[in-house]
Amino acid sequence: MATTPKEDADSKMWTARLRNGFFGTYPPEKLLPDRQPAYVASWIYVFGVATIAGFVVLIATGLVLTFEGPTWYHTSSFGHFVNSVHYWAVQLFMLTMVVHLWGKFWMAAWRGKRWLTWITGIVSFMVSIGTAFTGYLIQTNFDSQWISFEAKDGLNSAGIGAWFNVTNLGQVMLIHVCLLPVVLGGIIGWHVLLVRKHGVVPPIPLKDAPAASNETSEVSA
Repeated sequence: MATTPKEDADSKMWTARLRNGFFGTYPPEKLLPDRQPAYVASWIYVFGVATIAGFVVLIATGLVLTFEGPTWYHTSSFGHFVNSVHYWAVQLFMLTMVVHLWGKFWMAAWRGKRWLTWITGIVSFMVSIGTAFTGYLIQTNFDSQWISFEAKDGLNSAGIGAWFNVTNLGQVMLIHVCLLPVVLGGIIGWHVLLVRKHGVVPPIPLKDAPAASNETSEVSA
């Protein structure tokens, strides 16, 4: 069917080009697939999802802690509980991320033009270290004071102490609550979109085995 001049003009608008470009690369069936290749049933593929689950719990509990404030989670029994869940979510997040990182390293997950997927994973790991560090600095207890004053000397010797004052609780809390989670969440979202675009990396094939495609067998997502 022939297009009208108005439709041709609308297709050149930036909103139309952005929409068509996004859904052309990420159609709904690719963003939310019903089935995955059979090899995804391996445990090594679980740790990426576990990392995202830990991040979701971190954001949820972190929002509660931020709105209620340090006095609440230091004196209230429910505040202690939420603070503990936040702490253990950090352990889950970092542990599963490290296992996921090493698992994908030994699987050579950058194969098949997935190098950007690998880089975003590395960058998210680096940002998560900074996020965890600032989290330890805002505990508002003796541990956080000790860590901040010990870290101050190291940062000053590196020449960045003038921009990043770890003894300033307000600055560190702003970085931990507002800046780094947004950056980390954006990188994780980009990482997931790249996985959806290129697909889950298959296992390294055996040298003597024929180039059989495991992707023909599927399991429910």
